[in-house]
Amino acid sequence: MLKLCFFICLIYWVKSDEEEKCPEFTDLNIGNALSGTELKVQLLLYTKENPNCSERLIEHNVTASQYLNTSKKIVFVIHGFRPTGSPPAWLGDIKELLLSSDNINLIIVDWNRGATTVNYITAVENCRKVAEILKNYVDQMLVDGASLDSMYMIGVSLGAHIAGFVGQKYNGKLGRITGLDPAGPSFTREPPEGRLDHTDAQFVDVIHSDTDGLQYFKCDHQRSVFLFLSSLKRRCNIITYPCDSYLDYKRGKCVDCEAFQPMSCPVLGYYADRWKTLLIPKSLPTKAYFDTSDQDPFCMYNYLLDIITWNKSIRRGFIKIKITDYAGNTVESEMNSDASTFQQYKRVKILTGFYQDLDKISKISLTFSTKTLIGPKHKLRILQMRLKSLSNPERLQLCRYDFVLMENTELTFKPIPCPERGTQRESV
Repeated sequence: MLKLCFFICLIYWVKSDEEEKCPEFTDLNIGNALSGTELKVQLLLYTKENPNCSERLIEHNVTASQYLNTSKKIVFVIHGFRPTGSPPAWLGDIKELLLSSDNINLIIVDWNRGATTVNYITAVENCRKVAEILKNYVDQMLVDGASLDSMYMIGVSLGAHIAGFVGQKYNGKLGRITGLDPAGPSFTREPPEGRLDHTDAQFVDVIHSDTDGLQYFKCDHQRSVFLFLSSLKRRCNIITYPCDSYLDYKRGKCVDCEAFQPMSCPVLGYYADRWKTLLIPKSLPTKAYFDTSDQDPFCMYNYLLDIITWNKSIRRGFIKIKITDYAGNTVESEMNSDASTFQQYKRVKILTGFYQDLDKISKISLTFSTKTLIGPKHKLRILQMRLKSLSNPERLQLCRYDFVLMENTELTFKPIPCPERGTQRESV
């Protein structure tokens, strides 16, 4: 009898362990992609109470959830096309960072069965089906006391359009949608109701990092996700600049964040919704541009070089800048800009940026170049130079007056604090 009891108890223990196993994101492979998968959606809930073991929500009985708290913010993360079937590499990071940043209900929307296929069009066709399933879940949450204002959907690639379709079902009353590089093929020329649109939620922000939108096996298509993750780490803010075009932004025409006071220019990522402006009608989308470094946390520390020249002849060329602090640390500008045109007594603004931020600048080094290999070397006569930190606009602006840059020859000097706007030497 003792042996029999031991055997029975052992079987019961194994069964109990299986029942308690945490539901996981569907893990498929290239074989599944080749054979195709039928759509199946599961919602995996994580909260501060169950950060490491998800709870699978029951499609027609969401209120049975042990952890869902409808009085808190509800964040959905929706992945996109999965041509290899594997779970997204960023899934673990976004879960941990979102839960550590906010006290939320985090729902990972797993539609890997339906997204895993070599036929992109099949995955596209499944997007509206996924949106309909999500609406069913959301409807139940609303009945249980949730509010549309507290709903936030983060969609990657095709997932961005799924979020848009859900938002359309609620007439744009969802609190927020973030689109991380929304898929281009099959959507680019669609009307607003056929893709993610700025009217699909109360606040819609989109990060575009793959502007050609044609190739899916490219690192820049995933860069938007890593930029978003970086914003959750709060190491630095990636500041974006509202502008009509990237060219105007690079020419320094749109870097006056004071125009958007008291909220200043928007930051990229999770905290972008803190930026509001009464200057732009809500019905109109706003484009904002930015540059990044090549690795996490991706921040660039931007400066505006504002100069006035007094050459009688027009000069076209480039100015490279280095800054040095009192500890001897030196950084060189990293942003590539188009050639500037320097005319007598005309102000030229050059946007530049550095991978490292230096607080107290002791020296500035400038190099002028036309990048021509033949012909005479030129001079650029500077009447006034002003260097302004855009990342930290409260810092003193630095000036220098009346000097000459010899082509391809670095000139290093100690700047002086610029005078107040009312007394500056630029009325020439």
